[in-house]
Amino acid sequence: MPDNQAVACFFDTNIWLYAFIEAGDGTDETTKSAIARTLIQNSEPVISTQIINEVCVNLLRRANFTEEQISRLIESFYEKYQVIEQTKPVLLLASQLRQRYSLSFWDSTVVAAALSAGGSVLYSEDMQHGLAIEQQLQIRNPFVQRSGESL
Repeated sequence: MPDNQAVACFFDTNIWLYAFIEAGDGTDETTKSAIARTLIQNSEPVISTQIINEVCVNLLRRANFTEEQISRLIESFYEKYQVIEQTKPVLLLASQLRQRYSLSFWDSTVVAAALSAGGSVLYSEDMQHGLAIEQQLQIRNPFVQRSGESL
């Protein structure tokens, strides 16, 4: 895909999990999996070490991934995507964001990583859809239909 068509985006843990875990046929989960895969494939994902950790622990617990699969996944994340480390500046920014936007601790660290990467979109099923952070980053729930109802 040419660079001018791909959009750099930050994806919360739940979006990655929908992309990795196969859901049963005919469920909302199946639709969410398809949407998550399409979004990831049609963008330039940015990920943080926190998201990598959360994805891995959930794949071990929920999808019975082996350690070999987890190791390959970690390698793949670092090879394919920009990875934002949880540094002191990111953690201090997260603290400021918690105060300004009443975010949870973990959500604020995800938002801080996305901002540190220069992201303009953060896809998350769990955060407030449409919330604009620092006039730079917009949170979008990719599973909200145009009518405003969830899938």
